[in-house]
Amino acid sequence: MQFRVLGRVEADHDGEPVPLGRRRERCLFGVLLLDAGTPIPAERMAALLWDDQPTATARAALNTHMSRLRNRLDPHHDGSLGIRLVSRNGGYLAEVDPQRIDAARFRTMVERARTVADPVERAARLREALALWRGPILADEATPRLRERIGAELTELRMTATELMVDAELAGGRHQDLVGELAALTAEHPYREGLAAQLMLALYRSDRYAEALAAYQGLSERLAEGLGVAPGAQVSKLYTAMLRRDVPPGVHSASQIPRRPPARETDRAPSTGPERVPRQLPAAPPWFTGRADELSTLSKALASPTGGETVPIVAIGGSGGVGKTWLALRWAYQNLHRFPDGQLFVNLHGFDPSMQPTPPATAIRGFLDALGAAPSTIPADPDAQIGLYRSLMAGRRMLIVLDNARDTTQVTDLLPGSATCTVIVSSRDRLTGLVSRHGADCLSLDVLGEAESWDLLARRLGVQRLAEEPDAAAALLAGCGGLPLALGIAAARAATQPASGLAAIAEELRDTTTRLSALDEDDVQASLRAVLSWSCAALTERQAEVFALLGFAADPDISLPAAAALAGLPAAETIGVLRALERRSLVQQHTTGRWRMHDLVRLYAAEQAQVLPADRRSAAISRLVSFCLHTAFAAGQLLDPHRPPIALADPVAGVDPHPLPDEAAALAWLDAEHGCLLALQQRAGAWGRHREAWQLAWTLDPLHGRRGHLHDNVASWQAGLAAAQHVGDLDMQTLAHRRLGNAFVRADRFGDGTDHLGHALEVAEQAGDPAGQAPTHLALALAFGQQGNDERALEHASQAGRLYRGLDNPVREAIALNMVGWYLTRLGRHDEARTNLRSALALSRRHSFRDTEADTLDSLGYLAYRAGQHADAGEHYEQALTLYRDLGNSYGEADTLERLGTAHAAVGDHARARGSWRSAIELYEAQRRASDAGRLRQRMRDLDAAPVTDVPASGAA
Repeated sequence: MQFRVLGRVEADHDGEPVPLGRRRERCLFGVLLLDAGTPIPAERMAALLWDDQPTATARAALNTHMSRLRNRLDPHHDGSLGIRLVSRNGGYLAEVDPQRIDAARFRTMVERARTVADPVERAARLREALALWRGPILADEATPRLRERIGAELTELRMTATELMVDAELAGGRHQDLVGELAALTAEHPYREGLAAQLMLALYRSDRYAEALAAYQGLSERLAEGLGVAPGAQVSKLYTAMLRRDVPPGVHSASQIPRRPPARETDRAPSTGPERVPRQLPAAPPWFTGRADELSTLSKALASPTGGETVPIVAIGGSGGVGKTWLALRWAYQNLHRFPDGQLFVNLHGFDPSMQPTPPATAIRGFLDALGAAPSTIPADPDAQIGLYRSLMAGRRMLIVLDNARDTTQVTDLLPGSATCTVIVSSRDRLTGLVSRHGADCLSLDVLGEAESWDLLARRLGVQRLAEEPDAAAALLAGCGGLPLALGIAAARAATQPASGLAAIAEELRDTTTRLSALDEDDVQASLRAVLSWSCAALTERQAEVFALLGFAADPDISLPAAAALAGLPAAETIGVLRALERRSLVQQHTTGRWRMHDLVRLYAAEQAQVLPADRRSAAISRLVSFCLHTAFAAGQLLDPHRPPIALADPVAGVDPHPLPDEAAALAWLDAEHGCLLALQQRAGAWGRHREAWQLAWTLDPLHGRRGHLHDNVASWQAGLAAAQHVGDLDMQTLAHRRLGNAFVRADRFGDGTDHLGHALEVAEQAGDPAGQAPTHLALALAFGQQGNDERALEHASQAGRLYRGLDNPVREAIALNMVGWYLTRLGRHDEARTNLRSALALSRRHSFRDTEADTLDSLGYLAYRAGQHADAGEHYEQALTLYRDLGNSYGEADTLERLGTAHAAVGDHARARGSWRSAIELYEAQRRASDAGRLRQRMRDLDAAPVTDVPASGAA
C-alpha cells in the first residue's frame, strides 16, 4: 500500500484506491500517518480531533474509528498489506514503512536535493519533491486549527523547499521564467519575505527595475498593515543594493547581499559631543490607506541622487487636510532601514493661525540638540550654527522631514549639504523656489479616490457598519469628496456616536448649507473651516476677494477669461492671482487655462463671499453672467446662423465677450464651457436673474442638438421655462414650451413632449402667429414619427413646410421638406419623397445650411435603401457622415452610422456593418442614449440569425 497526506488523505493498493470511511476516520488515519511509528495517547488524539472539546463519548468513538480502519487497511490483522494499526498502552499507533507515506518521502527528497551542487539538477529534484503536494495537509479532513497543530513544521518545510528551488533556478538563470510563478506565490503568501526577495531578484535580473522596487514597497506595506512590522534585514539590504543598482552578479538570494560598510570616518564631522541617533518622527499614521502611486513616486524620487552629490529632496504640496504629513510619515516608516543614523522632524507651523511660523534658527537649534551637540560647542552666530548643523549631518544616512513649511525661504537653511541625507518637505505652498534652486522633485497630492475613501472609512468604522447603511455610507463619501481630513472628521463623529447611525451625519453632508458645519470640531486641528482659514490667512486682500468670488463661479471649473470677468481685473493680473491661489493649494489648474476647486473648498469660499459688500458681489455676478451669456450667444449664432436671434441687453461695462472667429472656435468654446454654463444657468435663477437664465437655455440649444446632450437639453429648458414664468413674458413662455417639448421628444419622453408642444401650438394659433406655429409643427412631426405614427408626422411636417414657405424662410422650409421626404419614404411613396428631398437638398446648399444638407443626404440614403439601391444608400450615408463630422454633429453621426451599417448588412457585408454599428454604439453611450445603444447591440447579436429588413424611424430631422 501507498499512503498520501499531502492533500486529501488517500490510500491505494496495487493502484486501486482503498475506501477510508467518514471524515473523522480519515482525519484519525492522517494524524497517525504523520506521526507513524510514534504512539499517540488517546487523550491527545481526542483533543486533536474534537478541537480540545472532546465529547463524553469521544474515547468510544475513537475505538470504533480504529476498528473500522483496521478492517479496511489490515483485514488479516497481520500487516501483510504494509501497515498495522495498533492500540497500545492507552494510545494509537501506525506501524508502517515511512517511505510508503508521501510526507516522509518529501522530507527525504528535500534533504537529498540540498546536497546537489548543480543548481539545475537541484532545482529539478526540489520540483519533483514539491510535486508530491496536492493541497494543504489533510485537505478535506482537518480543520484549519488542527492543520496548524499537526502540520506547521511540514508546511514550513514545503515553503523552505519552494524558496530553495527558486534560489536554484535563479542561479540557473531562469529569472524571466520565474516572474509569473513568484508573483502568484507572493500573492498566496503575502508575508513571506523570502519569496518577495526572490520576486525582486527575478524582476531585477529581467531588467524590470521599477517593478522590483515596487515589489519591495508592496511587501513593506503588507507587513506594516498586517503585522505592524518592517521588512527584515536581509530583504532590506537587497532593496538598498537595488536602489544603488549594485546587486552583485552572483547573488540569487537575499541572504547573499553583503552588508554595506558604514560611511567612512573621514566623511564624518569632528565630534562635538556624544553622538546620538535621533528618532524624532511622530507616531505612524494609524488609518493610512491607499496612496500606492504617491509612495512609489516618493521612493523613485528619493532613490538615488544625481551623481551621488545632490541631496535628494521631495516637496509634497496640496491643500490643507489632503494628507501631506501622513504620506511623508508613511513613507518614512516604510523606509526606516535606509536611515540608520536617525530621523529629524520639525513642524514649521507655516499655516497655523495659533502661532507664528517657526524661525529657521529655532529649528536649527532644535536639530543641533537632537544631534547631541554640546551646548558649549554651539556658536552664537546663526550662520555658524547652520554650518555646524551641516557638518554634523555630513556622511550620515539620515532623513529630515520639514512639515508644514510656509515658503522656500523658511526651508533653505534647514537643508543638509551631504548627499547621504534625504529631505521631505510638506507645504500648502508649491515651493517653486525649492524646485528651481535646489533641484527638489514636486509631488502634488490630490484627494483620495472612491475606493481609497471607502477603505479609510472601513478601517475606522468597520466593514460591517458600512454594509448595514450602504446609502448613508455612499452619501458620507460623496459629501467628503475624498478629502482625508473630512473623512477623518466624519468617521470620528460616527465612531463616537454609534447609536445615531451614519444616516444623520450623511444628511448633514448632503445639504450644502450644513456640510461645512458637519465637518467642524472643537479641536481646530480637526476642523475643516479652521484648516482652510489658515491657508486664506496668507492671502492678500485682493487674492482673498477673488478666492471668495470663485466660490460662486468655479463649478465645475473656470477659464481665465471668465475669472477675469468675475474679478473685474485684466487677464494678466487675474492669472497672477490664480497662480497665488494655486501656490496655496486653494485652486488647481487641472488642465491648461482652467482652474477648479474642491467642493468643500468652494463651499468655504462661498461662505467668505457672503462677507463681501453686497454691491461688490452683485457687480461680480453681473460681469460673469454678461461675459458667459454674450459669448455663448455669439457661439450659438455661429453654429446656427439662420436661427432668428433673441434680443440681449448690452454687455456690462468693462466686459468683453470672448472672441470667436469661426464655427470651429465656437464649438470648441461651448464644449469647454458646457458644464459651467449649465451650472451658471441654474445659479442665475437662484440669483433672481430669470431673463438671463431663459436666454442661456436658448443659447445652448444648438450645442445640445449637435452633440446629442439630450438630458442636459431637457434640464436646461425646464429651467428656462421656470425662468420665463418668473418673468411673466408670454412669448418667452411659449418658446420655452416648444423647445422643452422638443427636448422631451428627443429624449424619448413623448407624453411630456406632446403636452408642452400642444400647449405651444394652441398659444401660437390663438395669437395668429405662423412663426410660432411652424417650428411647433416640426417638433410634433418628430414626436409622432418616433412613436411610429408616420401619417400624423407627415401632416405636421407638411403644415410646417407650408407655413415656412409663406414666411419666406427657405432655410426652415428645407428642414420641413426633408422631414416630409423622410415620412413619405416611410409610407412607401418613394417618388414623392425623392421630389421633396431633392428640393430640400437644393435649398440647403443654396443657403449654405450644412446641418440640413447633412440631414437630407441621410434621408436620401434611407430612400435608396428602401428602394433596394444599396450602393447609392451607402454613398449618400458616407456624404452625410463627412458633413456631420465636419460640423461636430455627433448626434446625427450616430444615427447615420447605424443606418450605414444596415445598408452594409443588407448586401451581406457583415464586417463593415459591425464596424459601423460599433462606432454608433460608442456615440450613443457618450450621449446617454441607452435604449438606442441596447437596441443596436441586440441587432448585432441577431445579425447572422435573420436578414435585416428595415431601420428605426429615429432621426428624421
